[in-house]
Amino acid sequence: MIVRATDCFLGIDMGTSSVKVGIFKPDGTPLAYANAEYPLYTPKSGWAEQTVEDWWKAICIGVREVVEKSGVKPADILGIGYDATCCTVMFADKEMNVLRPAIMWMDMRASKQAKVMTATGNDALKYNGFGNASAESMPAKALWVKENEPELYSKAEHVFECTDWLTYRLTGRLTASIDTISPRWYYNREEGGWPESFYSEIGLLDVLKKFPDEILDMGTLVGGLSKEAAADLGLVAGTPVGEGGADAFVGMIGLNVVKAGSIALITGSSHLALGLTEKEMHSKGMWGAYPDAVVPGLYLVEGGQTSSGSIVNWLKENYCGNIAQIATAQNKSIYDILNEEASKLPVGSEGLVALDYFQGNRAPHADPDVRGMFYGLSLKHKPQHMYRAIIESICFGTESIMQSFREGGMNPDGIYISGGAVKSSLWVQMHADVCNLPFYIPEVVEAPCLGSAILGSVACGAHESIVSAAASMVKVKEVVQPRKEVHEEYQFYYKKYVEVYDILKDWMHDITTHEY
Repeated sequence: MIVRATDCFLGIDMGTSSVKVGIFKPDGTPLAYANAEYPLYTPKSGWAEQTVEDWWKAICIGVREVVEKSGVKPADILGIGYDATCCTVMFADKEMNVLRPAIMWMDMRASKQAKVMTATGNDALKYNGFGNASAESMPAKALWVKENEPELYSKAEHVFECTDWLTYRLTGRLTASIDTISPRWYYNREEGGWPESFYSEIGLLDVLKKFPDEILDMGTLVGGLSKEAAADLGLVAGTPVGEGGADAFVGMIGLNVVKAGSIALITGSSHLALGLTEKEMHSKGMWGAYPDAVVPGLYLVEGGQTSSGSIVNWLKENYCGNIAQIATAQNKSIYDILNEEASKLPVGSEGLVALDYFQGNRAPHADPDVRGMFYGLSLKHKPQHMYRAIIESICFGTESIMQSFREGGMNPDGIYISGGAVKSSLWVQMHADVCNLPFYIPEVVEAPCLGSAILGSVACGAHESIVSAAASMVKVKEVVQPRKEVHEEYQFYYKKYVEVYDILKDWMHDITTHEY
């Protein structure tokens, strides 16, 4: 396919708090971005929901704005790709009318159902590192709805992901992406598909008939943009749309982590560490390995932190009023001030230690019933101490995942990072120091957005494959090296971070599960 200088690709990245839309040149250079927020509803502790009305309104605003900002003609957009949060579970009737708010990936209401899954001991649990099943998973959430909203569950003829909803909204076709169902739905193409024995043991065998019939690899041409969607978005009907996937996994593509041995760290409201291997491997504390989830023929392994950037935002919104005043007076952002002040503090934040379990722990413990905390608070400590303690705890969580990878047979020699954490040089350097690994920063830090555009480029035929497209469109800008002496300083605090789970987990479980 001949690509003209004016041609471009559009990527839609549906995150937890907003949608980011980007338009990219054929070499991966961004022409423009637009961002539109949508609310997150938290009716109970540990719950998180969103609505399709909020999503589509934001997507339309974002797409129209990015086209206007870029100055491109809609006819010059050769392909569209997209990603969304995972596992965000949805229920719809026969006519695809959505029956309830989407249960977000970070929602922990299904902790009881996850325990039921774990108790089966089914071989499918190898994808959880032979540990606890996650309340984030699709089966746990679907089982919660079946048990707590039985009439709605019975009425639902379709159960699917946010990614699948967007596929349908853009093209009119309901498909499932192998990128979401392999990691979160226990699907294994190599072993015949759905593990029926597992679904049967947890009382959810009937959900299989509610799943999309068609399963596609990422980047596969789903179809052309529908007339209705094109009218809403201000684009050209018939524009090729490529099958999408989970935001973090698509971010791997936007970091060119598409070959065995590489590690990607996708940061935002959460952290997700991801790698590809040529062989199947399963290990305690490491999720995976999922076949074909990103690149056909390779296995995906992962470890995630449910709360990371969301904790930083929580601090900013609730405890930084005085810093906000200073930032306004100096014409800076609150984060500018926090980073400046936190960088002056020593390793360990002057005795203040945080635990990043604000929405439970995804890896290595897969424990939805633990929560975050601070230890060591004194009258000396200020918001900048809390800020540094939070980002130190998140870095410790990342290193605990790297250790799980090492124990499982992967030995990362560097990490490719993208997302919100990249905006803080303090945070990236801290990651490198704690993990004792070099961190690679790409020219385009919005990796999921670029990765989505890459899927669009494959769908329209501009590139033959995800691998060749990523090689052409992704470039590294900077390498942050670890500092040996700082890494050694962090070992005391890292060991204490690891120890605290076994010391306090039972105590935390009692409080978290206590009715109030």
